[in-house]
Amino acid sequence: MRYLLVAYCGPAAVPDDLWLRWNTDPLLLAALAALAFVVSSGRSTDVRAGWAAIALMAVVFVSPLCALSSALFSARVTHHIILIAAVAPLLARAFPLPRIGYPPLVPVVAAHAVLVWLWHAPGPYAWGLATVPAYWLMQMTLLGSAWLMWRAVFAPSVQTGAALLALVATIGQMGLLGALIVFAPAPLYVVHFASSAAWGITPLADQQLAGLLMWVLAMIPYLAAGLWIVWSSLGAREPAL
Repeated sequence: MRYLLVAYCGPAAVPDDLWLRWNTDPLLLAALAALAFVVSSGRSTDVRAGWAAIALMAVVFVSPLCALSSALFSARVTHHIILIAAVAPLLARAFPLPRIGYPPLVPVVAAHAVLVWLWHAPGPYAWGLATVPAYWLMQMTLLGSAWLMWRAVFAPSVQTGAALLALVATIGQMGLLGALIVFAPAPLYVVHFASSAAWGITPLADQQLAGLLMWVLAMIPYLAAGLWIVWSSLGAREPAL
């Protein structure tokens, strides 16, 4: 059975060693510490969102989830969902950077969708985990495109209806991708073929679980953001007494 080593997170975690598999990469820890300094120094628009983003980045990159995502495609999809649907909007709230302007909503939503589909196609997915530069290219393009999209969604000049349509479109394309993964007749992600057996799950079942997570679980942050946008819009329209 074929097995490909995930370059950055290391060998696939097994149940016996999962909680020992913390990532102590000094460059990563330095980057998180630098971001924490920026947030704590008052350069963040929303300090709580900044700290929450740092905490979630520690979960996906430092905690044993990193090693587990070497073993299971479902863990990798969970990692990506946290990155683009939780970390990215929090960073967009913490660092909106209005001075650089806001790109049009449609192109950034479309670009993010293309990258999500690209990095979850079997070939690019395996390549993205094969070397450390490819791994970080995958992570940074997913996070960066999601940050741009969420910035545009939260932009003060964006109409509520347009923001909601962007969120619905994102839910729709991720749901479609998740459905295709769920109903694929054979396992597609060879990087996890051998390691999933250690967790008592077949590669196909692991893939189906990943698709369900992308199809169902991933929509929750977007729905929550949509409700928050509607609530904020209604509050802004209330006449002053």
